[in-house]
Amino acid sequence: MNFQTAAFNRNTFLKLLSNLSTEQLSFIPKGFNNHILWNIGHTLITEQMLTYGLSGLEMPVDTKFVKMYGKGSIPLKEVSKTAVEDIILHLIPAVQQTKKDFEKGIFKNYNEYPTSAGITLRNIEDAFTFNAFHEGIHLGIILAIKKHLN
Repeated sequence: MNFQTAAFNRNTFLKLLSNLSTEQLSFIPKGFNNHILWNIGHTLITEQMLTYGLSGLEMPVDTKFVKMYGKGSIPLKEVSKTAVEDIILHLIPAVQQTKKDFEKGIFKNYNEYPTSAGITLRNIEDAFTFNAFHEGIHLGIILAIKKHLN
């Protein structure tokens, strides 16, 4: 499995988190439903849910992220420095752990899942492929939001 795209995405997200203020990370432009931090947190937890969750395994990241950034969640109005640091702390290690666990072969079972994009995930390889697509969508949204920052 190629984790090159995941590493690129996560490093891009990390640069954004490191270079933008909490005000910029929590800015929701007119016409958007969420902010940059929510999009990054959403990619973190979605990857975990698509891999570990649908494989029936415990996620290495705290399940609090599901409530905060999972599908259908509402972004925090004001982003705290702690919330940003929490995402930074998990962003790269989470995908590194997924890679290690994939190489160990722990993803043996997979519960088929029809995504809201109309793609049905049938195995862990489908999950990784879809996750790259999903993170690309959110990177595009983040870059669009960034254009609205002063």
